[in-house]
Amino acid sequence: MIRAQYHFRESPEGLLAWDVRELVRASESFEPFRVPVEQIAELDENHWYQHAKPTCRSILEHCALIEAADLNFPIILDASGRVMDGMHRVCKAVRSGLPEIACVQFTVDPPPDYVGVAPQDLPYDDDP
Repeated sequence: MIRAQYHFRESPEGLLAWDVRELVRASESFEPFRVPVEQIAELDENHWYQHAKPTCRSILEHCALIEAADLNFPIILDASGRVMDGMHRVCKAVRSGLPEIACVQFTVDPPPDYVGVAPQDLPYDDDP
């Protein structure tokens, strides 16, 4: 079971949010391929804290998620190669010294599940 989580992107229409569970379902038939971890731009960007203030506790929570991440599941990239799901797996791969990570990629991005909804107002009920 995948925990309730979202991929966010700013837009002129407001904040766009994709339900990661839906991204996984939509991409499950895609053929995985490998990408060098050093090509993942989000490693050098503020990926997790655009809409939240980093705290020591939140960093510890991310550390636990990185430790628990399963590298047997491919990360999900959007049509332009940006990470939509899987940064904890990317971090685990880098920390483990792996040069590549498995991924799947959309050729056309799916429409967002939410437009203009603040992250704290999204459902986090963990029901798949």
